[in-house]
Amino acid sequence: MYIGRFLIVAPDVAAYRVSSRSFPNRQVIERDGALTVAPTDDAPETDNPYISYNCVRRAASGAPDAAVVGNGSHVDPITEKLELGYPARDALAESLLALDYEKDDYDTPRIAGVLEGGPDETASIGIVRKDALLVREVAEPTLVATYEKDAPEAVAFDAETAAEAAREAYDLDFEHAVCAAGVARTDEGFSFAVENGN
Repeated sequence: MYIGRFLIVAPDVAAYRVSSRSFPNRQVIERDGALTVAPTDDAPETDNPYISYNCVRRAASGAPDAAVVGNGSHVDPITEKLELGYPARDALAESLLALDYEKDDYDTPRIAGVLEGGPDETASIGIVRKDALLVREVAEPTLVATYEKDAPEAVAFDAETAAEAAREAYDLDFEHAVCAAGVARTDEGFSFAVENGN
């Protein structure tokens, strides 16, 4: 089954996977403290604005410490709102609603998740589609995707570290895996990991 780009948010870990039929020549790289989806060296030139973006960022200057995962440019404003002290639910809802679904040929939804540190250690997931905006706090591993599984749903996901989260998301039995990123809450904040299928 092809479900497009997807993310999984669990209480202590999160993962994001790029699955693509149209633009498979991409990878996740670390850049300026964030994980960024970027074209590989052999990727054809394109002016598509949805090809390269930050997919994982840490919001370190707000209270509490948080990590954001997502499938596009909305990761940055969500992170910025968290740094201003917005609750995760509000940062997700306002940013997803403001940027709305992608105006491409498929009306691709925007998906995002937040792991918050601090005393509450909450986890939240959200999606904006052409017909809905859904934001939920999660207490178990929860998946949302751009196609087919475009409402948050529970999923079996056993990862405990960032590397395990990236690898497990990459290996899930959905078609056209390209690359993945993982994030995990640790005693020192958040750790990130990359899986490019190499």
